[in-house]
Amino acid sequence: MQNCPHCHQSINSKAVKCPYCGTVLKAYGHPGITLHRASKDNFLCETCTYHADDTCNFPQRPHAKECTLYQDISQPQLDRNPIYIPRSSLLQSIKFWCQRNPALIGLFVLIAVSLLLAVISM
Repeated sequence: MQNCPHCHQSINSKAVKCPYCGTVLKAYGHPGITLHRASKDNFLCETCTYHADDTCNFPQRPHAKECTLYQDISQPQLDRNPIYIPRSSLLQSIKFWCQRNPALIGLFVLIAVSLLLAVISM
């Protein structure tokens, strides 16, 4: 459960609108898009990561009170580097390629058998 930023009533975290005051809580009426709001005297851009690194293209920048892309600069960032990079041997890579391309394997076998029969019949 979370609280409404306007009336501070306890509401369902998937609610699109506050049932008490009608404040829109999710952007575009979609429960998966969080709508971040600034407090009364502050702007979101002052503490946003995208504003700090100058990659924000929001039209209301730097005076945005509501934003869907807001990311607090004081929060730790996730690593940009992938956690797991699969490393496989040549034999394992060939095995995976064969599993992904059985039709090509069949075609190669058919061509090889045809060539073998042509050579034998000469």
